[in-house]
Amino acid sequence: MGTLQHIQHQISALNDLIKINNDRITGYQKALEGTEDQSLKDIFEGYIDQSKGYVNELNDYIHLLGGSPADGTTLSGKFYHAWMDVKSAFTKKDAHSVLADCEYGEDVAKSAYRKALDDKELIWEDEKVVNLLTNHMNGLKMAHDSIKSLRDSSKQTA
Repeated sequence: MGTLQHIQHQISALNDLIKINNDRITGYQKALEGTEDQSLKDIFEGYIDQSKGYVNELNDYIHLLGGSPADGTTLSGKFYHAWMDVKSAFTKKDAHSVLADCEYGEDVAKSAYRKALDDKELIWEDEKVVNLLTNHMNGLKMAHDSIKSLRDSSKQTA
């Protein structure tokens, strides 16, 4: 793979992660609509802000590579279509269901980051991007664990 192809492959992978974060933002916006619990709303708003920050960081790195950042979502569902399916579950306004769907979405996001980091064709040569993606993945793991804990406790109180 030539240098230009390699850079374009990296840009494509980073753009996929931008789309995943955009889907995550959409998912948590749907979750906000699906609950009346203010503490959950605060958590969901925090994760929206987290993904917006991730998108900004990914945008900056894509610009460094000479690329154009994506601004859409993964409508095809290639990596993170789960959020698009979540809306129907939210009509119940059941905290456990909302949190279970959010947890699934977090699983998909973590998996996409893991796939980008493990992609043998990418060979991330810049430690900055490796650290950036690792930090994002760690943040997603903490979000997942928090959502899972909330989901488990909501089941016990239901």
